[in-house]
Amino acid sequence: EYESAAIRAAQVLGLRAAGVDLLETGAGPQILEVNSSPGLKGIEQITGVDIAAAIISHVEEQAAFPDVDIRQRLTLKSGYAVAELTVASNSPLANTTVSAAQLKDRDILVLNILRGSIAIPNPRGSQNILPGDILVCYGSTQSLKELIPAGRKSRAGKAAPPAGAN
Repeated sequence: EYESAAIRAAQVLGLRAAGVDLLETGAGPQILEVNSSPGLKGIEQITGVDIAAAIISHVEEQAAFPDVDIRQRLTLKSGYAVAELTVASNSPLANTTVSAAQLKDRDILVLNILRGSIAIPNPRGSQNILPGDILVCYGSTQSLKELIPAGRKSRAGKAAPPAGAN
């Protein structure tokens, strides 16, 4: 519970390494402060772990695979986009599989399914799509728009015409 709270606090602030001070309360851990440039001397002495070396090792491992926003990195062909589509309970995508949804036939590739705190990367055709899932998709802009109900916006930020994902 404490580890999860500290990790979430660092993630909210976009920090890869942080010192998170927690308070123990009756309601569980509470964040006191988050330090983007924490001192390591005290924790290294108490734990006997070379924290600085561990951070450097982690950074070296991550250098080959940095976090990127795919929307900023892709050179998109005209007429193609990346969008996040939230699956509503009344959506034709809800309670089906990736294959049964026939998105490939509509020139849409599902890159990731976000289900609460779980990410399902590169989902197979047999993967179920459930209400509340967020589908991260790449494909034909027109086909993606058709999956967004009228008046709603995808996370790509474009208003879209009728259909059924959100």
